[in-house]
Amino acid sequence: QSSSFPGHSCIISLVRNRTSTTATIRPADQVSIFFLSLFASLTLLFHRTVEAPFRLLVIYGVLIAVQIYLGKLAPRKGVLKFIYDIVFPTIVIFVVFDTLTILVPGIRSHDIDYLLIRADYFLFRTYPTVWMERFYNPFLTDLLQVGYLSYYFLPIILGATLKIQKRNAEFEEGLLFILLCFFLSYVGYILFPALGPRYTMEHLQSLPVQGNGLYEWTVSILNQIEGIKRDAFPSGHTGISLTVLHLTFRFEKRLLPLFIPLVLLLIIATVYCRYHYAVDVLGGIALYLLTIFTGRFMMKKWASQVVLK
Repeated sequence: QSSSFPGHSCIISLVRNRTSTTATIRPADQVSIFFLSLFASLTLLFHRTVEAPFRLLVIYGVLIAVQIYLGKLAPRKGVLKFIYDIVFPTIVIFVVFDTLTILVPGIRSHDIDYLLIRADYFLFRTYPTVWMERFYNPFLTDLLQVGYLSYYFLPIILGATLKIQKRNAEFEEGLLFILLCFFLSYVGYILFPALGPRYTMEHLQSLPVQGNGLYEWTVSILNQIEGIKRDAFPSGHTGISLTVLHLTFRFEKRLLPLFIPLVLLLIIATVYCRYHYAVDVLGGIALYLLTIFTGRFMMKKWASQVVLK
């Protein structure tokens, strides 16, 4: 596969030959440890306004300890390797996302939905979620909801494909970018807390979002799993899906005929189904660009550290 930045071939060689006794903790682990430490520090700093700060500190502390242990151990095969590469990063992402229910309102008590609504109207001279009502159709709603749900499976499909092909170096690099995008989106939710248009603009909508059952069923499940979070800006769905698409273009182009239409449906669904304001999607694009830039920098820095050792 061709590289999109200098030094990629060197990084692949280093990853393929690294051992637990000579290598530094891989970049993906460093990302997790850094952001877990950041969220723990914010919990301490705002302990007077954050509900159940001790609980959050225990959660972040345990995740950091396990991440350091697995990173130092750097298992190369077996069940522990599967846990290290797949299970634990997934747990970290979902557990940290769940803690945002407590952390975000403890740090920022005022939502910025009104600013995002104004930004939407300023940019588009209308309210995009209201404007999209003209296209409402139950079959289209269900189709777009399928695209929206692909957000949960796109990273898994790409990662599984690379793992099956035993392309561990590409897998580890992809893991770095995906984890980085998730964590950066979480920081965005802390800085710009917003509920989203399905909660704040219902009084302006003249039609409900309706499918043929699939939309209603999946929304009910998502609401039970995620609850109400201030996670509108930036659109993590947009940022993550574009990051996965970027990695797919670099590492496994054969998946593009499947991924491209799903990502397009996903991005349209964010506004059509009222999960996000249109400016959230723009924020998601910025999130993707920031992820790629920062991830490239980290990979180069890590490569130089390993060479020096």
